[in-house]
Amino acid sequence: MTVTFWAAADVIHLTIGGARVKSLRSHLSAADLASLAAQGGRSAGPPPLPPAEPGAALEADRIVSKNGAVHLAGQYVAAGEILAGRNVSIRIEDKTLMFFDPATRELLRTQPSPLTWDQARKVRGARPAGPPPRPSAEPVTVQRVASNTGVIMVVGQKIALGRIHARQVVTVHVAENTLSIELASDDVRTVRRTTTQAVRSIKAQQPRKAAHVS
Repeated sequence: MTVTFWAAADVIHLTIGGARVKSLRSHLSAADLASLAAQGGRSAGPPPLPPAEPGAALEADRIVSKNGAVHLAGQYVAAGEILAGRNVSIRIEDKTLMFFDPATRELLRTQPSPLTWDQARKVRGARPAGPPPRPSAEPVTVQRVASNTGVIMVVGQKIALGRIHARQVVTVHVAENTLSIELASDDVRTVRRTTTQAVRSIKAQQPRKAAHVS
């Protein structure tokens, strides 16, 4: 089958027989596009996407900065330091931004959206959104340091482990409805999850060390 590439500096669309079959983030520079034109490329015309209805969800691709932010419509929006350096797709809804893996559409983070729909439609590389991303069905594994009283906090939920576990580093498996905590001696404690908050940090806090002794 003959595949036609509609290529720009921010997005590439693949079409067969005039129908779009796939869109992906472009790796091409302005020089690359000029080279393609010189080698027989033709003017592409408008992108092979139907225009988004006013208020409809849009998507765009970005690389998260080392500070955990992405640039959308002239402003920096927090994606989370846990995603720093990662390629993500962003679903822009009326009041929500959904960060997801572009290959699997696995939901990674959600944030309030600071954009109006008029701003969103002018986002570089914006396109009509595909199906909503879904959270991973697999548990997310995190680490926490128990407090001096043996308490940890995961996804906004406090769990009392007991003073015997004070200052210990424990591993927690965060599933949709449960939190499973690995304790010493192969003991695993499972509690019901009472919040819907997303995981915001993976690793345990590093213990503080004195710079010098006086």
